Amino acid sequence: MKEMMKNTVIMLVITLVAGLVLGFVYQITKDPIAAQNAKKKQEACKEVFQDAANFEQIEVSETDAASWEEEGYAQESIDEVVSALDDSGSLLGYVITVTTKEGYGGDIQFAVGVRMDGTVNGISILKISETAGLGMRAEEVLQPQFADKQTEKFEYTKSGATSENQIDAISGATITTNAVTNGVNAGLYYFQTELRGGSENE
Repeated sequence: MKEMMKNTVIMLVITLVAGLVLGFVYQITKDPIAAQNAKKKQEACKEVFQDAANFEQIEVSETDAASWEEEGYAQESIDEVVSALDDSGSLLGYVITVTTKEGYGGDIQFAVGVRMDGTVNGISILKISETAGLGMRAEEVLQPQFADKQTEKFEYTKSGATSENQIDAISGATITTNAVTNGVNAGLYYFQTELRGGSENE
């Protein structure tokens, strides 16, 4: 019994110390990590809206899952929306941060730049953990294909893109391709239903 009590106390002390150490490390690292994430998002905004002088965060509207499904869109997570402004403060469009949970290796998060006429300036991948040599090629293969395209909805193809709305799939990684395509479409649908016009958000 004494030995059992001794072992229990030792385990309790080890757990307590480990918890304190983890808490201390978290407190030290959380601000630098937050700053790094903020910097990455700012860089992504500039990447997808190079002619914008300033970016201002706006409130994300609640979305209706039924209407998304009815229109044939996957209701991905709209994490953040910022307005892209020129030097005079005029609205150029929006940068919409989307997270799709359909990735092969987990969540994929990226920023989508959309001009007021619906043109996709491009996308910038913020977080991805797909299979090396396959889905991880999304930045190399998929990202450039969305730039300067004007369409209401994208689709992917395995046989070579022949129209503005088609994206060439990554060979051997259709799940990743589908996830990114659905995520971009979600951003576009959010723009079309919640942001187009944009006067109240300027």
